[in-house]
Amino acid sequence: MPVTDLLPSLRPGADLPRRHRTATRVVAVSAVISAALSVLIGADKHGADAAVATGPLTTTADTLAAPAENVAFAQPEIPQSAPDPALWDQHRIAEQNRIPEPDPIAIEAARPKTVRPVGGILTSNFGMRWGEMHAGIDFGEPLGAPIATVTDGVVIEAGPATGFGLWVRVQQDDGTVGVYGHVNDILASVGQEVRAGDIIATVGNRGQSTGPHLHYEVHDPEAGKIDPLPWLAQRGIDAFRFPA
Repeated sequence: MPVTDLLPSLRPGADLPRRHRTATRVVAVSAVISAALSVLIGADKHGADAAVATGPLTTTADTLAAPAENVAFAQPEIPQSAPDPALWDQHRIAEQNRIPEPDPIAIEAARPKTVRPVGGILTSNFGMRWGEMHAGIDFGEPLGAPIATVTDGVVIEAGPATGFGLWVRVQQDDGTVGVYGHVNDILASVGQEVRAGDIIATVGNRGQSTGPHLHYEVHDPEAGKIDPLPWLAQRGIDAFRFPA
């Protein structure tokens, strides 16, 4: 009697028809598809861009394998880097060492209001000389040396003058008039505003002169021609001391 092989009948599913096994696979695939659709629908409710089907929903194994399109993924945030401490210190030090803009008021307050007209030696004083009145003081200087205005003021005359050849007269800041005689070149014009130290002429030897020098006078509107030495001393200028 032939031995019947019972093993195939004992295998799970061995007696199921092929069609039944195929249906089982379809059910499993459908379950996977349903889970995937649930994930996509949930993502769409949270703002993800999803394609909306306009016809009957059909799903195959190919659609499961295809990459999803128009699905927005959150981009990772890139942390902002803190400033480089070394660069920050350099900026701070540069700001501390920055040279401030000059203050015009401070500059004006610091500048001298009276100066010596030239740097040469005093050669003649105010008073009688050779039987005549010498109404100013003389400073010996080389021909062409610069002459500075003694105070702030306004040039009221610049040109020829009897006995001086050429002169420049300046209305000084206290109301007196400064006279600069025997000049060689006139470097200022009538009506020009000048400040103490501005160059207005050069030393000359014009007119009644025995050598290059500057003759400087001070005319007071009430007292007339006064001795420039004490007037300069009151304003802090020692005419006998050479400028530094």
